[in-house]
Amino acid sequence: MDHALPTLAARPTTQEMLRHLVGFDTTSRNSNQALIAFAQDFLRSHGVHTRTSFSASGDKTNLHAMIGPAIAGGIALSGHVDTVPVDGQTWQSDPFVLRADGGRLYGRGACDMKGFVASCLAAAPDLMAMNLSRPMHLFITFDEETTMEGARVLMDDLAASGLSPEMCVVGEPSLMQPILAHKGRVAVRVRVRGRAGHSSEPAHGVNAVFAAAEAITSIAAEARRLSVEGPFVEGFDPPHTTIHVGTMSGGTILNIIPEAAEFVMEWRCVPGHDPHAEYARLRAHIATHIEPAMQAVDPACGFTYEVIGDIPGMGLAESHALTALVKQVTGSNSTGKVSYGTEGGIYEAAGIPTIVCGPGSIQQAHKPDEWIAQSQLDACDQFIRSLARRLLPQASAP
Repeated sequence: MDHALPTLAARPTTQEMLRHLVGFDTTSRNSNQALIAFAQDFLRSHGVHTRTSFSASGDKTNLHAMIGPAIAGGIALSGHVDTVPVDGQTWQSDPFVLRADGGRLYGRGACDMKGFVASCLAAAPDLMAMNLSRPMHLFITFDEETTMEGARVLMDDLAASGLSPEMCVVGEPSLMQPILAHKGRVAVRVRVRGRAGHSSEPAHGVNAVFAAAEAITSIAAEARRLSVEGPFVEGFDPPHTTIHVGTMSGGTILNIIPEAAEFVMEWRCVPGHDPHAEYARLRAHIATHIEPAMQAVDPACGFTYEVIGDIPGMGLAESHALTALVKQVTGSNSTGKVSYGTEGGIYEAAGIPTIVCGPGSIQQAHKPDEWIAQSQLDACDQFIRSLARRLLPQASAP
């Protein structure tokens, strides 16, 4: 643990638990294993059955806990504990020391999404005391902010163990409002290989920056077309597929024809619109309209592609029993859709119906002085216990 903290009480409040979780610097570039060991020790001390699964590198860990009987079925609560960096951000206090002020709790990950995980862990003693007939699963995953490898590894482990829940709630910040759908996302790194030469003799070289710029121009045109022609799905903001180029680089100095360039881009597609089809469309356009002129000068020139992110979309039906359950427990009369991605798409693809509902606002995530309202944590605490009472009744006494 990065900061000295008081010994955790046997039955801590959610704020006390969050204080400990924020104290671990689990920025995605770091290992999360100290935090996972802390959470596992706490759960085991209350008799909770736990399992672990690991990243390919072995330095990151998922935790799968089953509060109640260690069997398949029941419902899962899912949260990641990796966070975005604080590098270059100006904080009013140490981002890895939870600070309470005016009903708000400040700290990296407090909103996204250690607050939800803290609420789940703090609820464990109460849930164990309920003698549940079916399990309340708890998924704590790694690398959600980067590759989402953790959720994929967890699904493989569930398939191997046979301990899958019937449904899942992902506690991403939604102000405790049920979110039924989010867009699918594919992110790609595009590299361009040209041919170097002196800028006074452009015919003897292949300008990689020009080629990249030509591709990006076609991407911008496609983004405009989608905004006008759709497809459109109401409830999303914006209600159509979007395309974005986030970074672009290339070249060395002005009088050398650049032999290399690179850009990173993404598609965020509404349900029913396949981001992989859009990706194939771009590659076909480049192969037909840009690469031939490059390769006429030097056959070694051209484009290469690397998929660096692939998040399936999520779409739970309004008529699904999980929708009705979460609406009843939260008291919400409406549901929503969001453009950001979650691990829910991976769970849904694995056959687990999933909804997003968690404390805090996504507007507070990733920012300096990230915070979550204590009132949101209080609402989440009540939500978890009410969910267990409604869905997982007590087992009969022997």
